[in-house]
Amino acid sequence: MTKNLKIKAARAAKDMTQKDLAEAVGVTRQTMNAIEAGDYNPTLNLCIAICKALDKTLDELFWEE
Repeated sequence: MTKNLKIKAARAAKDMTQKDLAEAVGVTRQTMNAIEAGDYNPTLNLCIAICKALDKTLDELFWEE
């Protein structure tokens, strides 16, 4: 898997830490770190929660070009 820099960029644009985003979607900071690092493949429900928290679409954050 590749790093998910889109999530990191969207999170930074909203001035959120990994911990802030993790709390918003109900996971640990370590899980958010693993998702951003490409070490963890989140469930569809978690992807949707991340998108809602960051005001982005699934395509914007998870679609691979």
